[in-house]
Amino acid sequence: MTSEKYNTLGKGTAVISFIIGALIFGIYFLTSNSDLLFIGYGFIVLAGIANLIILIAILAKSNSDSTNRKRLLKTSGLMLINLPIMFLFIWFSLILIGNMRITFTNGTNNKLTDIKIVGCETEHIAELEPNESKTVWVGITGDCSITLEYLENGEIKKEMVAGYVTSGMGQKMKHKIDGKDKDIL
Repeated sequence: MTSEKYNTLGKGTAVISFIIGALIFGIYFLTSNSDLLFIGYGFIVLAGIANLIILIAILAKSNSDSTNRKRLLKTSGLMLINLPIMFLFIWFSLILIGNMRITFTNGTNNKLTDIKIVGCETEHIAELEPNESKTVWVGITGDCSITLEYLENGEIKKEMVAGYVTSGMGQKMKHKIDGKDKDIL
């Protein structure tokens, strides 16, 4: 194979690996579909093996082709840039599975104040107008449940959000605050 074909193959592999990895991560971020974690891990293994084989071939070709060595080494560097990007995606995925991302919407006709999200971590929302929404990240520190305590017209109300969450169970969810327990988890 010519040096030009090695360059094209290396660049194409690097770009395609990045695009597929970014798509898997992006869809996981938006949906919290845990199946995508397994797809992502499988992709890391397969793409890693393919990239490694192509990288070794390019480096071997650069040793035998002194004329194109600089271009081949640049292509190798481009392929290696995917490594820190992969670790960044993995690191951020670990953060996501360690947090519940809950969008709270005031489903009442009244302004809600002093909203406390109690459970794994305690979070706070100062106020929510009717139909207003706010997303809160609640860290999961172990086995726990998530409840709400809030004031509606000066009256303290409590509401169950999630009956059970545990480490590694982070996901994205919506909760309509209306005085009724949902207990969806």
